[in-house]
Amino acid sequence: MLYFVLFFCVLLIQRIVELYIARANEKWMKERGAKEYGQAHYKVMVFIHIAFFISLLIEGGAFHSGVNHYWPILLSGFILMQIGRIWSIASLGKFWNTKIIVLPNTEIVAKGPYKRLKHPNYLIVTLEFLIVPLLFNAYWTLFIFALLNQFILSIRIPLEEYALKEETEYEKVHLHTRGWIPLFKKEK
Repeated sequence: MLYFVLFFCVLLIQRIVELYIARANEKWMKERGAKEYGQAHYKVMVFIHIAFFISLLIEGGAFHSGVNHYWPILLSGFILMQIGRIWSIASLGKFWNTKIIVLPNTEIVAKGPYKRLKHPNYLIVTLEFLIVPLLFNAYWTLFIFALLNQFILSIRIPLEEYALKEETEYEKVHLHTRGWIPLFKKEK
């Protein structure tokens, strides 16, 4: 149970820090004329993420059935994802946000993981919604929120790509990539 509490607290602190970064970046971008898209679905996405934490707390904490037998592999995967998350956020810098906020006529970031992947942060979140519940044998949380995450991403990613196409030269950077699957960009 101690491992769960420590892990949960680290995850919660990480999300709070990310929200702080996102708000500072939002302010910086909007001061420069950025436009926000998808306000309606953002509330649903926030609800899903909060509900994930509550479900994980109940199933993984209150009904704690121990740590998964394969915890070293799962924890290693989680740590790798956090490295990828930090790399994604750092690569986007002031343009990273939890909301869809686009600064018109800005050059598209095509460095770090964005050099090869269109949406590395969404891939990381998707993997987290699988690995974190598995780590604590929270199978209902895994099943329900893996599906809900895919549902919200099926709305969010097309809307984000639309916003980027409207406000930037996104299509030129991703000329050889269709949709968000496959995630990998083709070399010219």
